[in-house]
Amino acid sequence: MSAGNIMEKKQKKFLTVAPFECAWHDDLRFREAGRGCVAFDAFAHNDVTIVFRENAGSQHYHYKRDNSPHYTVIIGSHRNKRLNIEVNGKTVVDVAGVDLCCSSTFQSYWISIYDGLISIGKGRYPFQNLVFQWLDSNPNRSVQYVGLSSWDRHVGYRNFNVLPLMQNHISLWKHVDCGEYSGMDDADEELQDDFGGYENWGLQSFLENWELSDVIIIVGAEERAVPGHKVILAASGNFGLNFSGENCIHLEDVSYPILHAFLEYLYTGHTCIQEPHLNSLKSLSLQFEVITLARQCEEMMERFKLNKKLFDSGRSIEISYPSSRLNCGTVFLNKLPIDVKRLNNFRLAGEYTDVDIYIEGHGKVARSHRIILGLWSVPFTKMFTNGMTESVSSEVHLKDVYFEAFKIMLEFMYTGVVYMEDTMDINTLLLQLLLLADQFGVSLLHQECCKRLLEHLSEDSVCQILQVISSIPSCKLIEETCERKFSMNFDYCTTASIDFVMLDKETFGSILQHPDLTVTSEERVLNAIFLWFVKAEELFGWDRVDEIMLNSTPELIFGERLKSVEEFLCYVRFSLLSFSVLKKLEKSNLCRRLPALDNLVKEATSFLEIGASGNEKDIKQCQIPA
Repeated sequence: MSAGNIMEKKQKKFLTVAPFECAWHDDLRFREAGRGCVAFDAFAHNDVTIVFRENAGSQHYHYKRDNSPHYTVIIGSHRNKRLNIEVNGKTVVDVAGVDLCCSSTFQSYWISIYDGLISIGKGRYPFQNLVFQWLDSNPNRSVQYVGLSSWDRHVGYRNFNVLPLMQNHISLWKHVDCGEYSGMDDADEELQDDFGGYENWGLQSFLENWELSDVIIIVGAEERAVPGHKVILAASGNFGLNFSGENCIHLEDVSYPILHAFLEYLYTGHTCIQEPHLNSLKSLSLQFEVITLARQCEEMMERFKLNKKLFDSGRSIEISYPSSRLNCGTVFLNKLPIDVKRLNNFRLAGEYTDVDIYIEGHGKVARSHRIILGLWSVPFTKMFTNGMTESVSSEVHLKDVYFEAFKIMLEFMYTGVVYMEDTMDINTLLLQLLLLADQFGVSLLHQECCKRLLEHLSEDSVCQILQVISSIPSCKLIEETCERKFSMNFDYCTTASIDFVMLDKETFGSILQHPDLTVTSEERVLNAIFLWFVKAEELFGWDRVDEIMLNSTPELIFGERLKSVEEFLCYVRFSLLSFSVLKKLEKSNLCRRLPALDNLVKEATSFLEIGASGNEKDIKQCQIPA
């Protein structure tokens, strides 16, 4: 078969390219010069060769003799042992096969180019299973045509598609990290920005997107390939019987515009379609039992029959899913024709799942769907698409994750509801869940945890909460609320337990300076400060610290907190201490070892001895460091 006769592929199911020849066709062309992706199946003993060129070549084109700018990717070079990339005929990459090799049976590959960044992967689905990347420091942004070539043996090609390449694909790949997963980082924030932030994050980001797709819909006479996600389709209608072993749904009698409107309704909750196409959209909806859309199409058609003046046949008709307003954080789930109960049942039954989740110390804890995890979490999307182990494996292994909290988060992702069994330690579980939501960027769960923590907030829980959330910038409101409650109940919070000594310097300092600080005695403040200085394991007063100081030094007793002594002591209003307490302090080991304390005590004592006039201008005030 002639290499140039590319249209014969429909008759023989694949195209054979002879040695030193190349197949070119107008369909094998990037939509945007310098940016695109080609996906294909190929079989060969070696040397599957793909050429990217500004203009199409001829059937007898030979890339080694081409003087025009071009890229060449050779999979299975050197007798199926190496991967080569050439620029204008000169080798720039020559590496061991890196898991890219040829076979006498069809293998699936994809190659993308984005401003000189060449990415190569394996598998049926483009933009997944990234294997190799190379960046051209002097990129050729003019290459547009794709040539299917060979070297010294015949190569068979089939199922080749040229796809647009979006910026978010590149954002994912630029941050390949083969280390342990540790939550959100700058790459996640960049990806979050690419999708428009959490307000706009939802299934619309995955509409006809190859990211995390696991099914292909072949539509129309032109056999256009459209990516989809099994669990979303199955939860929206009855697609189960159409998922063949090859993960394809064939719709030869459906045009692409009808399918696009149908999928747009499923993934976004609304779509636009011209009036003449309403009946076709209704038929497709009935075929897959998306009853809500079928009824809406029927209603629109009836209204058009009754009063054609209401419609302009040249304009599109908008159809929106009649979402129910739920009192839970389902934000985008309740705006889509997804049966949430059915979706959760798929999780419980392990149906259509494509990833097993393991937690260190617990083994396999769940079977899940990548699209659902990625739908809620930018970090999960990154994990599944940027070349990490999880991109090519059906398993995810998590460390330092609370098992009970993870189960709750996973259920929330499928139902939009936070279900927690009655427990005596609900604050601990909420805090674990809050940390998990922050780690994986599940914004709506994060908000729900904050809400519930505030509802359960008490004097007994403020210290525990402050120890956790002080490191989470998004919990500023809870932090401020806890600091205020602590300040207003200072005596109780510093005597009911010793937990407060574990607060960090900034948090405890904010409490000591809080305008709502309420105490029954200034000595309580002094005691609390010294307990914090020594990280006490039991409750006692400053006098006990004074006894310890007799046979030790401030450096040994206070450790790294010694540098906070001068600052924190200035928060104590020593002039409000009783005269007898001041005299005891004057003679103490603490005053002898801590000059800052000695000065403050002497000033307060002098003030009381001379019978202070009340004119604060005559009193030397403590200067609190900035």
